Amino acid sequence: MPLTTGAPAGPRRRSLLASVAGAALLTGCSDAEDPASDGARGARSASATQRIKARAARDSGDLLDRYEAALAAHPALAARLGPLRDEVARHAKSFGAPARPAAPASPSPSASPASEKDTVSALAKAEREIADRRAAALVEAPAELARLLASVAAAGAGHAYLLTKD
Repeated sequence: MPLTTGAPAGPRRRSLLASVAGAALLTGCSDAEDPASDGARGARSASATQRIKARAARDSGDLLDRYEAALAAHPALAARLGPLRDEVARHAKSFGAPARPAAPASPSPSASPASEKDTVSALAKAEREIADRRAAALVEAPAELARLLASVAAAGAGHAYLLTKD
């Protein structure tokens, strides 16, 4: 029987084990989903972000309209409502709403003349509702937008508190 002194034919056990381990690592590190799904997920995320920002901008714009109507109907409230109105305008701008002038050009003829107390109560209620909506939107928002929403929601809650104090 001849003795074989040369290297055995075929792969060695160590190289086979190293190949299997390497393949397992590569498979474990890669995403099991189709790369095309990453693009779809990113598009959905961008769409959700735009939807949330648009809603926040619209809410801030509507709230700004309420402040302006209140100021037009009750000019005596300017010292109390003016700074809050200015903050709401900055919030609207931060969500991408177009900038507006600091004061309305003329009083709105459609604004119903309510008492000052009722007007301020309505503003406080609107601030609370919008703050609650923004807080609820936090779970769907990406991190940066969630921080902005949380900050503006907290400011809105603060406004509601200030509006309820005499």
